[in-house]
Amino acid sequence: MLGYIVKRLVSLAISLIVASVVIFVVIEVAPGDPASFMLGLNAQPDTVAALRAELGLDQSKVERYLSWVGGMLTGDFGMSYTYRTPVAQMIADRMWVSLPLALYALTLSTFIAFPAGIFAAARRGGPGDLTVTGATQLGVAVPNFWFAMMLVLIFAINLRWFSAGGFPGWDDSFWGGIKALTLPAIALALPQAAILTRVMRSSLLDILGEDFMRTARAKGLTARQALWRHGLRNALIPVLTIIGLQFAFLLAGAIIIEQVFFLPGLGRLIFQAITQRDLIVVESVVMLLVFAVIMVNFLVDLAYAAVDPRLRTRT
Repeated sequence: MLGYIVKRLVSLAISLIVASVVIFVVIEVAPGDPASFMLGLNAQPDTVAALRAELGLDQSKVERYLSWVGGMLTGDFGMSYTYRTPVAQMIADRMWVSLPLALYALTLSTFIAFPAGIFAAARRGGPGDLTVTGATQLGVAVPNFWFAMMLVLIFAINLRWFSAGGFPGWDDSFWGGIKALTLPAIALALPQAAILTRVMRSSLLDILGEDFMRTARAKGLTARQALWRHGLRNALIPVLTIIGLQFAFLLAGAIIIEQVFFLPGLGRLIFQAITQRDLIVVESVVMLLVFAVIMVNFLVDLAYAAVDPRLRTRT
């Protein structure tokens, strides 16, 4: 197991290095100069040059890349061009919204998908299976921002159970923060739950047709006992893959939902930084999200090895 972990850590490090180079190159070649954007079209050239020197934009791209990477390794993400605030502080403030939202949505989708997928697989071809399958098709087809608008219309405007947007923070009330994230989490969770349910059902149906499942039934286990004791564990590998990908998506891809509910998360931070040409913020946040995606995949690989020990000897 130790050798397996070391190999995965080496792969993780290489992926991060390649990702940092790609992110820096792509963002740096984007048109527009942050200093000119900040000072406006009528700024004098010497004023623009002075601001570029202050922001470190007059250095070579190699120097700026090495400075950026070195700073991140020590926890220094640089200074925002627009807000003149440490990027690390801005990310930390937004992370307290985006991370709980992603975890909340992932928890909801998992709690919905696992029972629904198992229920549908255990009643293959029956009315229950057809009902679950139809619901998942609807969940996959409808975009999450439509769910978000319907949730606002029903529960915020008509019933007035929740606020239509905004985030009060965690300092005033923990449950107030949870309540503010409930509708966005549901909007994010429903499409993901539909996908995870279909994967869970399909994986279980494949496992139920295996020889070892027929052997378990021949030894006297009921269909339900065979499913819970032997089928579910072996069906988890593709499900773990989807859960890992979903968490990465929920953390990095909630920009539209954050805009709908006016949440001060990482998605809105990236959107604002792009419009303001705040390159250091864009680079740092995107790199952080890439790190989160790669780390989640690393943890999923470890979960694979825990569920199926044969994978440790194959890689």
